[in-house]
Amino acid sequence: MSLLSVTDNDSVSLIYLLYLALTMRIDILSVVPELLRSPFSHSILKRAINNGIAEIHIHNPRDFSADKHKKVDDYMYGGGAGLVMTCQPIADCIEFLKSQREYDEIIYMTPDGEQLNQGIVNGYSIKKNILILCGHYKGIDQRIRDIYITHEISIGDYVLSGGELGAAVLTDAILRVIPGAINNEESALTDSFQDDLLAPPVYTRPSNFRGHEVPKVLISGDFPKIEKWREEQSIKRTKERRPDLLKKTGD
Repeated sequence: MSLLSVTDNDSVSLIYLLYLALTMRIDILSVVPELLRSPFSHSILKRAINNGIAEIHIHNPRDFSADKHKKVDDYMYGGGAGLVMTCQPIADCIEFLKSQREYDEIIYMTPDGEQLNQGIVNGYSIKKNILILCGHYKGIDQRIRDIYITHEISIGDYVLSGGELGAAVLTDAILRVIPGAINNEESALTDSFQDDLLAPPVYTRPSNFRGHEVPKVLISGDFPKIEKWREEQSIKRTKERRPDLLKKTGD
């Protein structure tokens, strides 16, 4: 089945065609790299790496610290609780990596960044080289953000202990839509948010579970009716749960 046949969204189809010419590299800067090892060692992310679809490299700014104790944080100017990640280790790490390759994006994971959505994910997924910086403590010195960062991303209106879990979420979201990362490429195209709609309800065997039956249309074999039902259910679910998404499409 051709890529163009699985979606009516020409922009999404174009993105998938462009994938074929790219192998993505993601570099992640983290002072606690241990937090990232498990997410990249299992499931879809592991398959993407093993299949040569993506390379993921984790770098610890401590390795670039000029401090004899490999310190990467200090107290805030002006006083206040909490520590701030210092400029030198991060800057030297970024500059070393930039000397090896050109980055399409240098992303900082931060609660005050742009909230992540599927459109942003799709845009990132056709990039070749991405660098993700994980904040920690009270965050990073603002001068690093001013000098190096091209995009700031948040995964939600809440605060985590660091940017590592956010970086793992972002990486998972990006890689899973690249052909070869999941077994059925059409599956990624029908996920929630790909067309600004939530996905419809899904069912599997048995057809009757404790008196609760699968909708008859899904076992009818009438595929045009099934697609129509799914579209109607997507719109219904979106209206009930995320009406803000429909404002984007004008439905």
